[in-house]
Amino acid sequence: MDFFERQRIARTQSRRLLVLFVLAVIAIVLAVDVAVLFALGLTAPDTVGVGSGFWATVVANRVALIAVSALVLAVIAIASLARTATLRAGGSAVARELGGTAVPADTRDPHYRRLRNVVEEIAIASGVPVPDIFVLESEAAINAFAAGYGPADAAVAVTRGALDRLNRDELQGVVAHEFSHILNGDMRLNIHLMGVLFGILALAMIGRRLLVHGRIVRVGRSRGASEAALVGLALMICGYIGLLFARLIKAGVSRQRELLADASAVQFTRQASGLAGALKKIAGLREGSRLTSAQAEQVSHMLFGEGLGLSSIWASHPPLLERIRALDPGFSPAHMAALRRQQDALPPDGPAEDRLLLAATPHGTGVPAAAQTVAVAAAAVPAHVAAPQTGDRDLAMAIADAIPTELRIAARSHERVMALVLALLHGGDPIVGERQWALVETHHGRGMLDDMIALLAHTRVLHPMARLPLAELALPALRRRPRPQLQQFMATVHGMIHADRQVAVFEYCLSTLLQVQVQQALDPSRYWQSGRRKPGQCAPGIVGLLVRLAYEGHADDRKAARRAFVAGIQRVLPDAGGAWPEVPPPLESLDTVWPQLLQLSPAGKAMLIEAMVVAVSHDGRLRVAEVELLRTVCALLECPLPPLFGMECD
Repeated sequence: MDFFERQRIARTQSRRLLVLFVLAVIAIVLAVDVAVLFALGLTAPDTVGVGSGFWATVVANRVALIAVSALVLAVIAIASLARTATLRAGGSAVARELGGTAVPADTRDPHYRRLRNVVEEIAIASGVPVPDIFVLESEAAINAFAAGYGPADAAVAVTRGALDRLNRDELQGVVAHEFSHILNGDMRLNIHLMGVLFGILALAMIGRRLLVHGRIVRVGRSRGASEAALVGLALMICGYIGLLFARLIKAGVSRQRELLADASAVQFTRQASGLAGALKKIAGLREGSRLTSAQAEQVSHMLFGEGLGLSSIWASHPPLLERIRALDPGFSPAHMAALRRQQDALPPDGPAEDRLLLAATPHGTGVPAAAQTVAVAAAAVPAHVAAPQTGDRDLAMAIADAIPTELRIAARSHERVMALVLALLHGGDPIVGERQWALVETHHGRGMLDDMIALLAHTRVLHPMARLPLAELALPALRRRPRPQLQQFMATVHGMIHADRQVAVFEYCLSTLLQVQVQQALDPSRYWQSGRRKPGQCAPGIVGLLVRLAYEGHADDRKAARRAFVAGIQRVLPDAGGAWPEVPPPLESLDTVWPQLLQLSPAGKAMLIEAMVVAVSHDGRLRVAEVELLRTVCALLECPLPPLFGMECD
């Protein structure tokens, strides 16, 4: 099952979630109505000439029942909307609600550093921005989760128990599992599920508070205390109908996705022992994967392991034994029992064996043989989207090793990240460079300019294929800047790009990705979703993109550019081969293309990506500009593309 098929299934799951939510709401309303009828008395005397019994009571009290039903619906709707509003800040908000501690970019803690290195390594290999990283310090169990509306605002959190108990291979397996949820679009459904389920749990929470309040006030013998307690008890009973529905919904949505995420993690890391080892350690711990946080019920469906300790039909995850045996067929229930007997003998695994991929080590000067570019068939590229392989990890490591230490440190620094991005945009022409320096000093002060100039010595020798990955490493620190600074920064970026009255491909790609990141940092909940249109309904946008891509690869040979365009367009719009313009459109004309392409269905996106690969590889050569534009388009379409191409592009 590829990424685009999973997108289709996710949409089906969303519709099923809506149906189950409606059924849960109906069940809660009916339960409250029945409770009201009992309170009014099912066998009340005939006072309205309609007889006695259940239906007579319903008819006699229909106005009250309608009012109560409307009130219950209002409570559920308001609770769901209010909870959804609190989640607008994205994945980091969820992590902080559970008591998450952000992992500093310059941390010296060996466990934190190992976690950050693993996350950054997998992010580069997956072709997505580095997510925010958190640790749940108060949780001794082994667990983790990824939350957010999409890759641009994602957060990955692991428990202190996972940091202390897992070795690097096991931690890598857990993180790769969570990245699968980021890549497959599971997070958006998960965060919406949090908001929706909060509404159907609202009555139970209100009832619990009334019940506690009634018990407290009863000490003072208040007349209303007993009534409040009774009302609270009734609401709790009705509300727990919603709780049962919530757990059934989470179980139905989560179980199969957890197995898929396990399989994806193994496919990426190319070894099942790490992930299996993490699951086995969960089986051997007294705490297992159970969280102590009061928020565990709300986030249980997005955790790596079962966070509530439930079993049978209520569990949001497949049985632990089933997950382990899928990775290690020889594992048996007897082994599970042995692990539990040894739970106290499990020593925490320290990070001593960690390969500090992005630590302060001298950067590499070459590309390992394992990371050299290989020919990739165009039809195979869509299947590679959001499905990184072991070779992609090798390429990611090669790219990371090619980034100088000073630049990696600046990319993580809250204070220096803007200077780094501006240094990447600095032109080589002395006159243009002077204009850009003046612009930076005017907008950000002399200190920012000095920092940017200091970084130029490193950015000027940076391999072109490492520029966008470096910018992606810088995105987490950049997103944390205050809103006014981000807006001023984007104005500076725009001014630096246009200082020479020309826009290079790298400048356009970087500014476009930055603009998307800034917009999503300001309002993550407005994250784009996949559309439903077929390629023919988005023909102008597709033609415009492929024309521009063909010109970038053959700027000095228009006939070759047209051949590349025709080869590409035939893969997605066979009848549009005659749409070739004699005058190449400006690069910034692509700004009008994105709104159309965002409406493509998942299948349409797969066809477009294949067409793009055909166009850029038509002449048998890959240029840096072509690869950068391809990577940018895939990022904008929310189709994370691993680094398929090495660092020897033209």
